[in-house]
Amino acid sequence: MGEFHHNIDEKSRLIIPSKFRSELGETFIITKGLDKCLFIYSKTEWDKIMQKVSTLQFTKKNVRAFERAFIGGASTIEFDKQGRINITSPLVHYANIQKECVIIGVNERLEIWSLEEFNNYMKANEESLEEITENIFESGYEA
Repeated sequence: MGEFHHNIDEKSRLIIPSKFRSELGETFIITKGLDKCLFIYSKTEWDKIMQKVSTLQFTKKNVRAFERAFIGGASTIEFDKQGRINITSPLVHYANIQKECVIIGVNERLEIWSLEEFNNYMKANEESLEEITENIFESGYEA
C-alpha cells in the first residue's frame, strides 16, 4: 500500500520506492494494466496469474485479446543500482507517461500512472466511490 510521486527521466527510468523493492524481488514483471496504468507483479504473483490464464480457452476471442494485451505487452525487468526500472517505450506510450508519475501499492501489485491520468481517474470516480464501496461490501465480492 501507499502512494508515491516520482518523475520518469529522459531514458524512461523510474525510481521505485524502497518500500516496494524488497517485496518485488530481483526480477519482476511489468505489463499494461487497466484504466491506462501499468501493473507490476512479483514473479510469484505473476506465476499465479499465468496459472489462471493457462486454464482459459484460447479459442475464445476475448481470451486472445486479453492475452495479447496483458501478456504480449509484458516484460521481465529488474532494478538498477539506484533502484530504478527502465520502462519500455510501448508501455510509456500506453500509460501516457510524460514526466510525473504516481506509484501506488494495490494488494498484490504496484500500479504506475501518469500524474494526469491518475488525477483524471480519481476525479471521474470521486463521486461514485461511496456507492462503489457499498456495492462491493454488500454484494459479497470474493477475492
